[in-house]
Amino acid sequence: MYTIGIKKTEMALYMNSKKSYQEYISELGKKIKNYRIMKELSQQDLSDKTGVSIRSISRLEQGESVQVDNLFKVLLALDLGDNIDLLVPDQTKRPSYYLYSSDSGPQRVRKKSVKTTFKWGDES
Repeated sequence: MYTIGIKKTEMALYMNSKKSYQEYISELGKKIKNYRIMKELSQQDLSDKTGVSIRSISRLEQGESVQVDNLFKVLLALDLGDNIDLLVPDQTKRPSYYLYSSDSGPQRVRKKSVKTTFKWGDES
C-alpha cells in the first residue's frame, strides 16, 4: 500500500491514465536519486541532513512506498522545495485568474487625432 495519499478508489482513475501511479513514483525516485548524486550526497549524508532513515531513502529512490513527510524532507534537503507547489497547482493562479483580476489599465497609448472639418477639393 502506498502512503502518499492515494485511496484505492482513486487508484483506478490513475490506472486509466497514460502512466500508472507506479510509473510516476518510480520516475520520481529516479529523479530524486539523480539530484542527490548531482549534489554529491551519499544516502548516509542525506539521511543525516533530513533525519530520514537510509532504508526510506533507498526505498524512495527505488520507487517504493514512503511516507509523505519523508518525501518532503528529502525534497527540501535537495533544495527542491520551490517545486513542491507544482504538485497541486493553486487554482487561483490559472491564466483566467490573471485576466479578470488585472488592474493594470490600458496597455497601449494612441495618439489623439486632430479632428478637422471635411472640405471638398475645390473649396478653399
